[in-house]
Amino acid sequence: MKVSVDQDLCVGSGNCEATAPAVFEVKEGKSHVKMGQVPKEQEDLVKTAAEGCPSGAISLS
Repeated sequence: MKVSVDQDLCVGSGNCEATAPAVFEVKEGKSHVKMGQVPKEQEDLVKTAAEGCPSGAISLS
């Protein structure tokens, strides 16, 4: 699974980082993905983070 954050939509709430800190980090008020490919063991957390994103900025593929 790949994950990305639309920087134009991101409001920097930090929900994603709180849910999946191995994958997301908030820097300069925006969320950033730490890795290109999400490890299998992190996929459920990343899906939860995407569902909980208040601005819908997280995309999964």
